[in-house]
Amino acid sequence: MSRTVFSRRKFLSLTGVGVTGSILAAPLKNLYAKADRGQSVITNKFGTLRSDPSGILDLPAGFEYRILSPVGETMSDGNIVPNHHDGMAAFAGEDGATILVRNHEIHPLQTKNTLADDIEQYDRFCGGGTTTLIVDRHNRLQQHYLSLAGTNRNCSGGTTPWGSWISCEETTATPYPPPGYTLQESQQYWGKVSRKHGYNFEVPSKEGLAKPIPLVAMGRFRHEAIATDLQTGYIYQTEDCLDSCIYRFRPHRAGKLASGGTLEALAIANLPKLDTAVNFPLGKPQPVTWVKLEDVDPEHDTLRYEAQAKGGAIFKRGEGMCYTDGEIYWTCTNGGKAGMGQIFRYNPLQKTLELFVESPGKGILDYPDNLTQAPFGDLIVCEDGMGEQFLVGITPEGKYYKFARNALNNSEFAGVCFAPDGQTMFVNIYNPGMTLAVWGKW
Repeated sequence: MSRTVFSRRKFLSLTGVGVTGSILAAPLKNLYAKADRGQSVITNKFGTLRSDPSGILDLPAGFEYRILSPVGETMSDGNIVPNHHDGMAAFAGEDGATILVRNHEIHPLQTKNTLADDIEQYDRFCGGGTTTLIVDRHNRLQQHYLSLAGTNRNCSGGTTPWGSWISCEETTATPYPPPGYTLQESQQYWGKVSRKHGYNFEVPSKEGLAKPIPLVAMGRFRHEAIATDLQTGYIYQTEDCLDSCIYRFRPHRAGKLASGGTLEALAIANLPKLDTAVNFPLGKPQPVTWVKLEDVDPEHDTLRYEAQAKGGAIFKRGEGMCYTDGEIYWTCTNGGKAGMGQIFRYNPLQKTLELFVESPGKGILDYPDNLTQAPFGDLIVCEDGMGEQFLVGITPEGKYYKFARNALNNSEFAGVCFAPDGQTMFVNIYNPGMTLAVWGKW
């Protein structure tokens, strides 16, 4: 039975809600069975989920959890933990500690920016950004503090080889109205902003508050996640919209993303503008080309249109992304014949794209979002569906299992990652925001 260190009643009281109310594993590509992938194959790898008496997180027997840094707590720097805990990554700290850098997907229509004027921020109308947590080897919170301020809808992101987090804005909000909108209509849709948004921001893992410098050359669009190819230093990016593209950024200087680079979009060779949501074969690698983009900082949300005009492939809501064993995996939340999600993988060396799995229905995999590879080789995927939300494991053979269930509400899971020693998994419940440390008999 899981042990709750922070009770549900105490958490709900804190947040004002009524009580009634990377370690590389065995290569996946060497192990999977094509015949099973994307089919209704369920395994009980860790056993049946057991009901949490505190009503937060159902886990298999032999696993425990602790709640860290929930919304509303006062942090070490005196600021309040924001809500909407989203993408997150784990870095090695001192004496076996783990450093977590965590996004907060907040936009001006949700939450007013109440930070002090002396805090360096990108846009004082926007309350999004990141917080950093220091967690000791016993999964106890030591510090948490603001690490990026004044950004907008920080959804997911990814890590760099030099130990930083790239936080991605999932919006192209502007301080001026787009075509066909009045200024009032624009602000009703996006909220009032003072600067252009739709950028990536770099947050060092071992420093305090980051300088909010937009990485313009990486493109202005509805960013979701990134993954860095450790062999080349190229950075791959997803875009969260129904007709999105997959992007590749080739920096001019390694470790200096603000120095610029070349931005490209993925295309399927000899199949220009292919709609991958319905026309992509399962388990059959397809050759890929990359088309160069010119207007990387457009005034409006048009980057994908340039990409598609040049043959770029279309993906149905590209979201979570991770690098493992020389390949890039990403989810398409609404892709597939059932519209319940797909997971693709790209092999940079062979320059091929393959549909790894496709959800046959809600009961198997319901709108996959953030994902990571566990130290034992499986993908762990966060659901962002309409009903019950699970952490779903997918074995190298393409078999699914439920590892955890959100017993608190129907809010999505996000930010799943593993401590550098592989012994603890961290994951967020999006709303009301909280970070969970999970450990046990992996």
